[in-house]
Amino acid sequence: MRRREFVRASVALPVSGLTLMGCESAGSNRYLEGNFAPVLTESTVTSLDVTGSIPEDLIGRFVRNGPNPDAAANRTRYHWFVGRGMVHGVRLDAGRATWYRNRYVASASGQTPNTSVIEHAGKTFAVVESGALPVELDYELASVDDNVSMGGGFTAHPQLDPDTGELHAICYDWATLRDHVRYVVIDRDGALRSDMKIRLPGMSMIHNMSITERYAVIYDLPVTLSFLALGTGSRFPFRWDDDYEARVGLVPRQGDDRDIIWSSVKPNYAYHPMNAYEDPEGRVVIDVVRYDKMFQNDTNGPFGDSLPRMDRWTINPVSRTVSEEIVDERPQEFPRCHPGLNGKPYRYGYSVAVDSNYEFPAFYKHDLQKGTATEIPMGADRHGAEPVFVPRASAQSEDDGYLMTYVYDKSRNASDLVIFDAQDTDRGPVSSIHLPVRVPYGFHGNWIPDRPLSGASV
Repeated sequence: MRRREFVRASVALPVSGLTLMGCESAGSNRYLEGNFAPVLTESTVTSLDVTGSIPEDLIGRFVRNGPNPDAAANRTRYHWFVGRGMVHGVRLDAGRATWYRNRYVASASGQTPNTSVIEHAGKTFAVVESGALPVELDYELASVDDNVSMGGGFTAHPQLDPDTGELHAICYDWATLRDHVRYVVIDRDGALRSDMKIRLPGMSMIHNMSITERYAVIYDLPVTLSFLALGTGSRFPFRWDDDYEARVGLVPRQGDDRDIIWSSVKPNYAYHPMNAYEDPEGRVVIDVVRYDKMFQNDTNGPFGDSLPRMDRWTINPVSRTVSEEIVDERPQEFPRCHPGLNGKPYRYGYSVAVDSNYEFPAFYKHDLQKGTATEIPMGADRHGAEPVFVPRASAQSEDDGYLMTYVYDKSRNASDLVIFDAQDTDRGPVSSIHLPVRVPYGFHGNWIPDRPLSGASV
């Protein structure tokens, strides 16, 4: 689908047939049903059935994190973002699947990170935003200890600079830092290099950030801390705020908070940019998944108020203006790109389709140079998750590699780890590793190689 100028295209997202969580019957909660429901046991499986051939250059672990509440979760009040963290992982070794494990994340603070798994400085961490410390995991996914070397509470989405090896993060903590966030940089050896305070007009929920060659990008959008929600006992106290200005900040990587370039955007919420980079004219180009509203009526999860589409924002740092255009109007989430091109010009990106049941029936492979997107269906009664691109060990081009994700198969009520050839998705998965259990719909993960490949993901 070719891009169209935002001002000329007004898209009504297909929300008919959705049940807004604020209007559901007592005891109902879509985020606790079907494959959103938790698994209540930890498993270790060392004999896995495989269909197809596992690429022999994949040696490492595919690990994913997500919320996994216990059986006593309050069905009316439960929010998808607050469940106890559980990591799921499959180890691959030269064409073999040697184990599957799922483990609860354990933290001394009691705040178990439930959003992503990253690798940095030779260590694996479960991470989340809003004040909780990263938790280090051992190779077999058991929790080791809270990590304090990253400067206190961290983020769900640190961004790795593929050239310097530095890890960049925008960190917030609504319980203690109600007037500012922190821009943190961790060096390639895991040491805290810088920690900058950035004051905001309110406590917005900053789930993610981006980097470019010269800037860190901060998304200050109108989902903010609600004292009304706090007063009614909500564990997730963020709500849509019509009075909060939506804006994007360019933080000079070599400057301080006085140098931030702020630009207004149309009211929206965005969890996940696909990538950001600077064009030859010095403008910052951001491809981002955008929602019209968030947590206005659906206060249990992200999908009930609007479904997300892919937009492109182009920021002129001189005029402090933003042009907005639609890349793909089809509902989609969890965008990724080649990790070695994070913060750089790129051509290909990947996302997962979102349907009206809040499930994920297909991938999209975006060719941003051509303005097209190829749909990659998961198959009947099969739903995927975030597609992770892994470059082939001997890659010759940007899309020479693999797409990896967990796919839930309703027919057997269990999940597969599927691997696609990113250059030949029409042939279907080159390998499906059949797990004996479900991997519930969750959030983010990564391929963590035993020996780093060029451009390996964080």
